[in-house]
Amino acid sequence: MSEEKAKLLRSLTIDRSAPEAPPPSGRRWMPIAAAVVVCCAVLAFAAYALTGFGSSEPTKQVAQSDAPTQAPAQSQLQTPSQPVTPSEAGNLSASGYVVARRKATVAAEITGKVVGVYIDEGMSVTEGQVVARLDSVLAEKDYQLAQSRVEAADAAISAINADLQDATRILSRVEALQQKNVATEADFTKAQARVGVLTAQLRQARSQLETAKIDAARSKSVLDKHQIRAPFAGVIVDRSAQPGEMISPMSVGGFTRTGICTVVDMDSIEIEVDVNEAFIGRVVPGGAVNAVLDAYPGWTIPASVIAIVPTANREKATVKVRIRFEQKDPRILPDMAVKVTFLRAAAGTAATTETTAAN
Repeated sequence: MSEEKAKLLRSLTIDRSAPEAPPPSGRRWMPIAAAVVVCCAVLAFAAYALTGFGSSEPTKQVAQSDAPTQAPAQSQLQTPSQPVTPSEAGNLSASGYVVARRKATVAAEITGKVVGVYIDEGMSVTEGQVVARLDSVLAEKDYQLAQSRVEAADAAISAINADLQDATRILSRVEALQQKNVATEADFTKAQARVGVLTAQLRQARSQLETAKIDAARSKSVLDKHQIRAPFAGVIVDRSAQPGEMISPMSVGGFTRTGICTVVDMDSIEIEVDVNEAFIGRVVPGGAVNAVLDAYPGWTIPASVIAIVPTANREKATVKVRIRFEQKDPRILPDMAVKVTFLRAAAGTAATTETTAAN
């Protein structure tokens, strides 16, 4: 038993005297490892190729898918088609404002104190209606004085005319007595001279009467200027003066005003727009226009071109166009912003117009 155990122990000991040889299994795994490395490298290159070039493929596909969509549009533009209608061609649009052709700031022609204002904003006035009155005490006195001068000149004419009639009768009697050798030549000459003097005085008195009448008319005109009247029928859009203020036809400093109110003739409102001069050839007098106020965007107002103002704005490169409203409405107010669309005439209408112009 002991010997067997000793043999077993000796068999388990390692003999270190002999050189240690590498195990044969290491040489067997080296080709396998190399093959694994090569496979990993191939897989990495394939993955890089797929990720690097895969993004270009969708782009190419999108471009190819878009190309057939754009091709018909280009061919449609290049190929002659049917006549273009206004809806297909589009219309010229512009922006502007509502303006009044008759708009006036009513002012006094003389300097004076306002004693009464008889209008207010939104009130309708007629032509010649009194809108305000100035203090006219001195003007009334001047007019009364001028009238008294007229009466005095008229009375002087009556007195001189009476004296002239008497002198004419005396001259007739003296002339008759002279023919009978009863009156002397001196009496006849004296009577004749008196008639001449009275005749000259009568002409002078008549001239003074005319002068007095002119002065009275002037005083009456000055008195009338103390009542400020509306120049035309319209609507008051602004009231500037109040009773007690001084007003003058021109600004003299201080608190002196130059206007009483502003009146607008609502029948004269129209549209003014600036059209780029590059497109002014598409606008013709009398052409149809659709107008839309910014205040009422859902309301289309029919209009037409009145005229193209024959001058251009050098700074803005625009031409002003006047447009009339075909129907008036109280909602249309001056200085409102408006957008207009110039409608193109139909092809048939345009052809008819060209034929008529040619004939």
